[in-house]
Amino acid sequence: MTTLARKRVTISRGFTEDDQVCASRSGSLEDKVGRLRRLEAKTPAAALAEYHARLDMSWIHHDSAIEGVVYEANELTGALRSAPVTDNTLIPVYDEIRQCKAAIDLIRRLSADKKVPIDLELMKQIYVTLAPDEPEAKYRKDMPLHRLYFHEIATPDKIPLKMRALVQWLEDDDTLRTMHVTRIASRAHYMFLQVYPFPKHSGRVARLIMNLMLLREGYPPAILHSTDRQRYYDALRASPEATSQIVQEALENSVHSTLRYFQRLHGLKEETF
Repeated sequence: MTTLARKRVTISRGFTEDDQVCASRSGSLEDKVGRLRRLEAKTPAAALAEYHARLDMSWIHHDSAIEGVVYEANELTGALRSAPVTDNTLIPVYDEIRQCKAAIDLIRRLSADKKVPIDLELMKQIYVTLAPDEPEAKYRKDMPLHRLYFHEIATPDKIPLKMRALVQWLEDDDTLRTMHVTRIASRAHYMFLQVYPFPKHSGRVARLIMNLMLLREGYPPAILHSTDRQRYYDALRASPEATSQIVQEALENSVHSTLRYFQRLHGLKEETF
């Protein structure tokens, strides 16, 4: 998320000496997330909006690259700032970028209400947001011959059963009681992609569901970097543990870079990790 750190702003009013001490203290990931939450709570609305704009541009860039689509900076900027389209060839590109942004906005809104269940309807809602040309989310009817993900996926006749099993696992008391939310989010993402339910966008939907769970618990999104694309595909072929490892690395990187961003924003000493 290095693109988020380009702008240095100092907002020092309202901070105590304890904030400076906390900014330089090492600790667990949970400690860092706690400090991040406190910094965000003291950040003016306009600065938060700027942060989210930069984050979303980075998020869409890397998530799209994971899917094999690389957007130029001017394409992302033009689409996200609703610039008028003078080149008709850019219309489909802008539409795709804006659909990704709409899906991110959706999970950000959903993250504010933990009472909304992560069920099949919500998963389909995310899918339709990414594919607005399809008024109804339908499961795929075939085994795609050409796709980016080469791990084993469910046959079409098994998709409804496996999707219901995923939701039941998410709602099970044992899951909620025995697993940390980061593990649940990573495993749900892995299980979803073993099903690969939709004719397109299954990867995007899986990562959005994962990040919805993380956002609800105060974490920043775990954005898988484009340079980890092959490692990610290999992990999905290997095991849930391998997938969890790469997601955990992405989450830690996201926490560290976001915490540094807000420390710079508030003129605090940057933490060394």
